Amino acid sequence: MRFRISILALFLFTSVVFAQQDTSKATLTLAAIYNSNISYYGQVTAEKYPYILFNATYRLPNGLYFSGGGYKLLNFGSAISETDLGIGYDHEFNENFSAGVAYTHSFFPSNSPLLQASNNNNINASAARQWPWFKTDFSIDFAFGKQKDLFIGLTNSKEIGLGAIFSENNLISIVPAIEITAGTTHFYETYIIEKSKRQNANGNGKSGSAPGISNKGNTQTIENSSSRFKLLSYNFKLPLNWSYGNFLAEASYQFSVLGNKKEENVAHQQSFFGLAAYYQF
Repeated sequence: MRFRISILALFLFTSVVFAQQDTSKATLTLAAIYNSNISYYGQVTAEKYPYILFNATYRLPNGLYFSGGGYKLLNFGSAISETDLGIGYDHEFNENFSAGVAYTHSFFPSNSPLLQASNNNNINASAARQWPWFKTDFSIDFAFGKQKDLFIGLTNSKEIGLGAIFSENNLISIVPAIEITAGTTHFYETYIIEKSKRQNANGNGKSGSAPGISNKGNTQTIENSSSRFKLLSYNFKLPLNWSYGNFLAEASYQFSVLGNKKEENVAHQQSFFGLAAYYQF
């Protein structure tokens, strides 16, 4: 059973594959996810933001689905860091090819430190092709709000069954994947201005403390190539899955190489660790 969560910020989206799917009835999938840092299409900030996320998706037999969720940054503020509502449609043309479209609207607090806070709307189109030896996923995202950005992602993955433990219903698998993400970075303009405002409000503002910003009275000049379509990241993912009936648990590691380094003190290479649990009714 395939379940996709879009974290706009995709923010983040996650695909989960269950062993078998009954497409003749509606399903409700609940998810709880922890990750060591948040990223936006492979981009991260100098500050690390571990988070927990909760999501519910209700899927109809015809492929239409509705989702809602939110997440909390564990080291920033006491309120919920983001909530989102989404609607989408997936269609399987045959056992080897499927495609879908989705729209997600996110709600961010006014003091959000996240890169994606300026783009609170996301339209996604995706297609997946199962080859004899691996699977290819292609996605296009148009993110808009205060800014407008376009992202393209290409992923090749391979599900490898590792057998069962304790009983034939306890299945273990890994799904190694390589992903390339490219896009524009208008979102960075809003992020760096808002960050400078927070620093000044806290008395921490420094001339030149944020790259691309020059403070001259009330004027802020941003010098970057945000309109140019460019490589954003290479991502290497290794999730380990354990499934039992309608329950799936996942431990994952992701190694990313950033292709668009903008902010000071952001390492060109990033590691992410995650834990997730899913249950489908």
